[in-house]
Amino acid sequence: MVLVPGFWLGGWAWDDVVPALRDAGLVPHPVTLPGLGPDDTREDRAAVTRADHVGAVVGLVEGLEGRVVLVGHSGGGALVGEVVDRVPGRVDRAVYLDSGPLVDGAALNPGLPDGVTEIALPSWDELAAQGSSIDGIDDAGLARFRGHARPHPARVATEPVHVSDPARFDVPVTAICTSISAEQLQAVAGPGAPFHTELLDHDVTWVDLPTGHWAMFSRPADLAATLVEAARA
Repeated sequence: MVLVPGFWLGGWAWDDVVPALRDAGLVPHPVTLPGLGPDDTREDRAAVTRADHVGAVVGLVEGLEGRVVLVGHSGGGALVGEVVDRVPGRVDRAVYLDSGPLVDGAALNPGLPDGVTEIALPSWDELAAQGSSIDGIDDAGLARFRGHARPHPARVATEPVHVSDPARFDVPVTAICTSISAEQLQAVAGPGAPFHTELLDHDVTWVDLPTGHWAMFSRPADLAATLVEAARA
């Protein structure tokens, strides 16, 4: 099981989820994407492209034996959608955690001003205003989150998604809905605004896991159980 985090996060974000996955007999591979490592610099992040992130996960998948389950949280969901497009025959299931695959040509944040090379973690109030709730995370968890977070490479957000292989639609999907319900997501998960997702074009198993946007911090045990069920589906 390959675990792709969202913006500002490294493989450490899955630390509270991984033990339960291992106990269930799975082999988790938490991903730290280029530019998000603890020693990466502003110059490193400025050079990172969306293709670099896609290539890093594709390379990991191709280096593993057998087929995999891909898990993508938040902005990592769009990345998982692209990886499925590149290697659909290697993926048993794609799991989107409060996220989804984007349509070809869409970008996560195309409106960033010119010259911006990285995106810093906003304040908690700013995140809440953007729809990214921190519900369920205690003060210690928030301190750990902010202490480990790294600015996200801006080109990953501004450069468009590229998908073209129709075989991607043959890969079954689990959508884990945390900050909004499955019913709410299904009403807006189309190719147009606000989400520009092709989620409804897939064979989707919908799962509600009510909490904030970061279920790996707020409900790690329940998230792990949900991921185990998805892997066994």
